[in-house]
Amino acid sequence: MEGFDLNKLVRESVRKLQPYSSARDEYVSDGSEMLFLDANENPFDNGVNRYPDPYQRSLKSVLAKQKGVSESQILLGNGSDEVLDLIFRVFCEPNQDNVITLPPTYGMYKVLAGINAIKNREVLLTADFEPNVEEILKAADSHSKLIFICSPNNPTGNSFKGEYIKTLLESFDGLVVVDEAYIDFSKDESWVSALQTYPNLIVTQTLSKAYGLAGIRLGICYASEEIVSVLNKIKPPYNVNQLTQQRALQRVLNQDLVKQEVQQILDERTELIKALNNLEFVSVIYPTDANFVLAKVDDANKRYQQLLEKQVVVRNRSTQPLCENTLRFTVGTPEENKKLIAILKELN
Repeated sequence: MEGFDLNKLVRESVRKLQPYSSARDEYVSDGSEMLFLDANENPFDNGVNRYPDPYQRSLKSVLAKQKGVSESQILLGNGSDEVLDLIFRVFCEPNQDNVITLPPTYGMYKVLAGINAIKNREVLLTADFEPNVEEILKAADSHSKLIFICSPNNPTGNSFKGEYIKTLLESFDGLVVVDEAYIDFSKDESWVSALQTYPNLIVTQTLSKAYGLAGIRLGICYASEEIVSVLNKIKPPYNVNQLTQQRALQRVLNQDLVKQEVQQILDERTELIKALNNLEFVSVIYPTDANFVLAKVDDANKRYQQLLEKQVVVRNRSTQPLCENTLRFTVGTPEENKKLIAILKELN
């Protein structure tokens, strides 16, 4: 986008902010044996008695090489929700600015807007679960700072057409946040590859899905150096703990195992879809690029309760726009899917 000026989007209070400088900001170890007497830590070594690296340099180094970006284009957070919250707090002035979301979509966008006193303008997806670009641009005004695009989308599972996202990037005066929590299950290329082309693009990813690390809470933001720099101004100094950094580093270095598990999930997804297609009470199975399947059934409340009684927990998405009588099935292990399919076949 020509003439893009990030400073016009950053809140004035954040622009003027002098960020907190922690002990580990002022001195970064070069690997030498040092006496650390600067941060008021307990000196007795138990593996976690020292503060973690506030900028997660070892982990970022690996991610940067894998994604083809610089380390200064990466921000890590305590789950994607912290990353998204930081984006709100940097760019949206409370009780003044607004964001645009595209229901049915990830519910935390709306929650975070409410927490931060930001108006959430909702523009429904089309009947085939694609962004309504014309209506999105109509909904935007001079106080519209962010558009949130979840692709592959949750709860629908589909990836949005690239041409629609490209149009928004080229036409919207604010920032476009593409949430790629499920990108590892999709054949589509990540929008990380477009960061050099679009200075108003932010891409968020997570280690909770394909990498199987939901329990350690590690969210990732890829953006321009300028965007990451301003996000770093307001992030808590030690927001990603040492254990999370260590476990994440081990996992991202083991790409062969991650790819193997992803492929197994995709294979199991195919089998689950086949089984759902043979059930009389399932009328529609929506296209999916994620590790879950959204299906339209005859009576979602009834089927959800029946599954609960069989000790199977799925997600009833019927309260979401355009999702009446739908259930969302996460793809489990081969054993879990066999059990699920057997139970589904028994339902009356």
